Amino acid sequence: MSVTVFIQGRNGATRWQPGKRWLLLPILLIAAGAGLYQHNAKQLTQQQANVDSERTAREEQKDELIALKSATETQLSMLVAHVARMQAKLTRLEALGQQVAVNNQLEDQFDFSSEVGVGGISELGTNIELDQLIADMDKLVSRIDNNNVQLSLLETVASNLHIDEERYISGRPIQKGWLSSPYGLRNDPFNGKRTMHKGIDFAGKEGVDVIATAGGVVTWADKMFGYGELVEIDHGNGLSTRYGHNKALSVNVGDVVAKGDKIAVMGSTGRSTGPHVHYEVLRGGQQIDPQKYVYRKAG
Repeated sequence: MSVTVFIQGRNGATRWQPGKRWLLLPILLIAAGAGLYQHNAKQLTQQQANVDSERTAREEQKDELIALKSATETQLSMLVAHVARMQAKLTRLEALGQQVAVNNQLEDQFDFSSEVGVGGISELGTNIELDQLIADMDKLVSRIDNNNVQLSLLETVASNLHIDEERYISGRPIQKGWLSSPYGLRNDPFNGKRTMHKGIDFAGKEGVDVIATAGGVVTWADKMFGYGELVEIDHGNGLSTRYGHNKALSVNVGDVVAKGDKIAVMGSTGRSTGPHVHYEVLRGGQQIDPQKYVYRKAG
């Protein structure tokens, strides 16, 4: 196939017939344009992918920062709650010391009054002043140090005044009843598993008197998990006794009791299968076998 082109000039029309390479020129131009378009489209696609990747990375970093901030605030809030609990316990300890001082008419010599523990940060996510928290903790340590000194002195004075001769632990915590479960390994009465029984059980009739086996200061007179209604007495020198599962209590925290005083009435509160008193002797806060104290001669 050939193409004839007529070109109009001064001397009339002139016939010109182009070669095949001229016919291929439009095709080549179209092909080149298509290739350039594909190249540009590929570059645009890659650029868009890069932008999307960067946006995703920024969003992930933002989420990580938010999570880190939330975790930090949660940890600080937990620390604040822990400090608040310590302050509450310290306030209770100070009240106990003050009550003992009053009971022994020593309030003019011992001052357990102090600032009430601060609060105000109760919700997660609120702004927490770390400097203020550190300052509160420093004050708490100072209060603990001060009260440790005063309590030690108070214990010495109170012991010399009232209970030095009465702190010798001996005898049973009841006048009527029988030993129903000794100290040591036994089959748990609830699940049958072999477990350690860290006290001695004395069974009897509900409502009989529970008595102190030595003189001391009442440090607990309330419910405690597993023990039910519990009385705990500090006898000094690192020794204390516990009397659990009572029906009712006859003493309050801070009371000074003598050996043989009524401190409760027998019951079956807490983790109990029947009327009895669960009796423990503790040295340095750890339960030991009470048997040698139960059966030794009175001091």
